[in-house]
Amino acid sequence: MQHRASVPLAPMTTLGLGGNAARFVEAASDDDVAAAVRDAEAKREPLFILGGGSNIVVGDDGFDGLVVRMASRGIHVERDGDRVIVDVAAGEPWDPFVARAVDEGWRGIEGMSGIPGLVGATPMQNVGAYGEEVADTIVRVRAFDRSVGGFVDIDGADCGFAYRTSKFKTTDRWIVVRVAFALRADGGESGVRYAELAKALALREGGTAPARTIRDTVLRLRRAKGMVVDAADSDSVSAGSFFVNPVVDDAGLRDVERRARDAGLASDDAPMPRFAMPGGRWKLSAGWMIERVGFPKGFGGGHVGVSRKHALALVHRGGGSTRELLDLARAIRDAIHARFGLVIVPEPVLVGCAL
Repeated sequence: MQHRASVPLAPMTTLGLGGNAARFVEAASDDDVAAAVRDAEAKREPLFILGGGSNIVVGDDGFDGLVVRMASRGIHVERDGDRVIVDVAAGEPWDPFVARAVDEGWRGIEGMSGIPGLVGATPMQNVGAYGEEVADTIVRVRAFDRSVGGFVDIDGADCGFAYRTSKFKTTDRWIVVRVAFALRADGGESGVRYAELAKALALREGGTAPARTIRDTVLRLRRAKGMVVDAADSDSVSAGSFFVNPVVDDAGLRDVERRARDAGLASDDAPMPRFAMPGGRWKLSAGWMIERVGFPKGFGGGHVGVSRKHALALVHRGGGSTRELLDLARAIRDAIHARFGLVIVPEPVLVGCAL
C-alpha cells in the first residue's frame, strides 16, 4: 500500500465537495484493511473507510486522519438448491453486480438497480429501493472487528437490520470486507411490492415481472429523478436522498396529519402520503414535506439547491462549499420541525462536518 498525504476527497464523491484527507491509502485486500487499521491505531489518528463516495458529505476542512479507500475485488458463487450464494468483495461496484445478477438469472436485488457506490457500503444503512432491501438477501457479512483486532463472520440475522440502518451504521467497530447474498436462481419472476414500480409496469401490487424488466424499469424511474449518476445530468450531482423518510407510530401519524390539515397542506381529497410498515409503524414522505415547507424542486439559485427532479436530493451546481450545502439542509430540517413537529435526519454519512 502507498500512503499519500493531503489527498483531495471532493473528486472521490458524487457531490464534488469537501477538503483533503490528511493521509490516504487504497486497500485492495483484507490484509491491507487490517494493516491500515493497525497503522491508524498506532498513530492514534481517526480512521474513515471510503467506498464509492455516493453517500457521504465531506466537510470543507476535510478529514484529519487516515482515509482508507476500499479497492478489493472478487465475486465467488456457490449453488445451493434453487438459489445461489454470491460472496462479493466490499470494493466491487454495486450496480455492475446487480447487472451481472440479472444477466445470470439471479433474482432478489434487481429493484436496487442504479444505486451508486460499492457492495461493502450496502449493509451499513440497509440499502433499499422499490420494495427491496439488502437485508432481504444478505446471509453473511465478513468484517474486521476493531474490538478484537481480527476478522469475524456475522450472520445476516445478527446485523441489526432495520429501515435504513444496521448495527454497522453508528459505530466504527466493524469494517465490512465481504458480503454474501442468497439470490433466487429458479427461473421465476419477481414479485413487485412497490406501488410506483407496479404502476410503471402496469401491474397490481404483488404482481410479478421478469428481473430484467424490473431492472430496466427501475433504471428509467431513477434517471427521471436524477438518481443515476450521469455526467450529463446536473441533477445527479448529489449524495442521493439527503434525508431519511421519518417513521412514526400511530400517535405520531395522527399528530403529523393534524398539523398538515391545520396548515391546509392535506385534506380528505389530497391526503398526506404515508406507507404502512411492520410493527404498526408508518413511513412518511420527507420529499412531500420538503416541498410543502417552501423548498420545491429546483429551489435555490446559487451554488447548491434542491434537485429539479427529486425534492429529497440536494445538489451541488458547481463552485460551492459543504458549508453552503449544510446551511440549506439545516433550513429544510428546521422548517419541517416547525411545521410538522418532526426531526428529520440526514441519510448520507457526514465526514468532518455536522448538521
